[in-house]
Amino acid sequence: MGASVPVQESAPMATKKKPRRTAERILEVTLELFNRFGEPNVSTTLIAAEMGISPGNLYYHYPAKDELINSLFARYERGLDELLPAAQGVGNIEDAWLFLHLLFELIWQYRFLYRDLNDLLSKNRRLETHFQFVLKNKALAVQALLAGLARSGAAKLTAADATPLSNAMVVLLSYWLSYEYVRDPRRALEPGQAGAALGRGAFHALWLLMPYLDPGSKQHLETLAGPYRSF
Repeated sequence: MGASVPVQESAPMATKKKPRRTAERILEVTLELFNRFGEPNVSTTLIAAEMGISPGNLYYHYPAKDELINSLFARYERGLDELLPAAQGVGNIEDAWLFLHLLFELIWQYRFLYRDLNDLLSKNRRLETHFQFVLKNKALAVQALLAGLARSGAAKLTAADATPLSNAMVVLLSYWLSYEYVRDPRRALEPGQAGAALGRGAFHALWLLMPYLDPGSKQHLETLAGPYRSF
């Protein structure tokens, strides 16, 4: 038998990056447009044009605009489900500051919901019912935050104080970006304004606690809130 010919091993093929699914990309573009222009001002035709796809391709994945809204809202709910339990670990004012910042960041990421909240609730049955759970879960998280501050001695709160205080904080959390928008409709909800807007929101939410805080926590809150007090 003749000498065997050595078999050359082929070079491993480069792993190709898996393209993002069209449905996910549609949601990303829709979220960007809704946040920038407001949901009522964005049509499915505009979304398709922004993506460079046909309206038929868009309708294949999302046959109605409400399905886009509901899918984005579902993402927001999942984000809340992951974040809100962290309120149970709050034990001091810095923990509370961080938690509220993270919550405001999530709200900012889906700010179109809050910018056009009343309009969306009047048109979308799913949001109308599910936003009630959002408010309830936020209130429970804020109550857990207050309980943690009370346990650690950072705040002196009674049960009678906690319910109206948590409700006031949830109202502020829910409508702060609407307030920012009314103050400055042309710029308030632009990405470049995010840091200042979120800081002001966290400052005002926590400032509701000021009468209940111990002296050291009051001083620390003054320090944390310093850059956001002048507006």
